[in-house]
Amino acid sequence: MEMRSSESFVYAYTYSKEEHSLCMLELRSLFGEEVPEGLFLSGKDIPAGRSPFIREKVGVFFEAETLTEISAQLGQLKLGNETFKIICLKSSELPEGGAIDYKERRLIERELGQYIEGEADVHHPDRMYGIAALNGKWYFGSYDRSEAVWLQHIKKPRQYSTALSTRLARAVVNIAVPDPKGVSVIDPCCGIGNILVEALSMGVQISGRDINPLAVTGARENIAYFGLIGEVAVGPIEKVTARYDTAVIDLPYNLYTHITHEEQESIIQSARRIADRCVFVTIDPIDRELTNAGFKVIDRGFAVKSRFKREIVVCI
Repeated sequence: MEMRSSESFVYAYTYSKEEHSLCMLELRSLFGEEVPEGLFLSGKDIPAGRSPFIREKVGVFFEAETLTEISAQLGQLKLGNETFKIICLKSSELPEGGAIDYKERRLIERELGQYIEGEADVHHPDRMYGIAALNGKWYFGSYDRSEAVWLQHIKKPRQYSTALSTRLARAVVNIAVPDPKGVSVIDPCCGIGNILVEALSMGVQISGRDINPLAVTGARENIAYFGLIGEVAVGPIEKVTARYDTAVIDLPYNLYTHITHEEQESIIQSARRIADRCVFVTIDPIDRELTNAGFKVIDRGFAVKSRFKREIVVCI
């Protein structure tokens, strides 16, 4: 059996039927490849609370073909006075095939717990461990569960009916900025700042801008409300002179604003000028405009809510 120190990670994710396309686009962006349904293994360390779709994460310590082999290694976990709890991931599948039902998962948790030098505490443990089975192997390690931080951002001082939901905004940020280290980002049509709030809460270096002074005031209030610090300026994208690694643009909707097709084209042309990579959110097809601006589409997906459909287009 191979022992590891969190060099690989098991992820479990979930989505609603309407979110399938958006979820797959976000996970492709974060992990750089298509991910299978259910559980998957990756060498990338993505915080469990970053994605609105990632539900659980196990940082792998031990990997084996049988639970007996896993058990033999658990004596290395000498916790002293610390307590622990083990979670068997719901989406696990037995190496010999077949899902693991609720009773079997609880049995596995109790059995493995006998081999750890420490006291089990199912309510307030000092340490959380996870056990998962996929691709014919068992994986044991540290356990993290998503805290759904974006839900805390729903209630804020300024609201706007057509703004992106906090859940969608967070996914769009992850699609635009898979790795935030050293990446400069701008949201030049930021509205009341839902994308800004999600980005700043994840440590993304982002600046906001909007042509509407009232929207800018709202964005500033919303950012400050959550104790975040971010710059939001008044003005059109055409006046931006700085260069950014990435731009995130939720295009104004003709249905709700007075923006003309020419003004929309100007936004897209300006985005090409100021950023190396752009992610557009749109309710109308914009492929022709993107081509005219010199963009190459590298990925896309859809966010659907009832009959309202937004397209997320990733361009370079």
